[in-house]
Amino acid sequence: MPEVWFDVRWPDGTDETCYSPSTAITDHLAPGATYEIAEFVARSRAGLGAASDRVKARYGYPCSRAMGQLARIERTAARHAGNPGATVTISAMSKSGSKP
Repeated sequence: MPEVWFDVRWPDGTDETCYSPSTAITDHLAPGATYEIAEFVARSRAGLGAASDRVKARYGYPCSRAMGQLARIERTAARHAGNPGATVTISAMSKSGSKP
């Protein structure tokens, strides 16, 4: 199952590399796209949930790493929630082997 790494630029200019256990995330987030915070969280929740479901279908258990990534995204997004119009940009996406 190919992993996907996606680079996120938060409203404060901080860059973060995020993880998905499958390409399911690419159905929800696109490289170069900019999303308002709430939309980014919703898309991340849907994409990482779908990715975790793929892991469960294949291996019999959900992906705790995907859920941990989602929790980190939600925590960081919460810090920016009071900033109206704040956006997140997906600066890049790469499949497994491209990031450590």
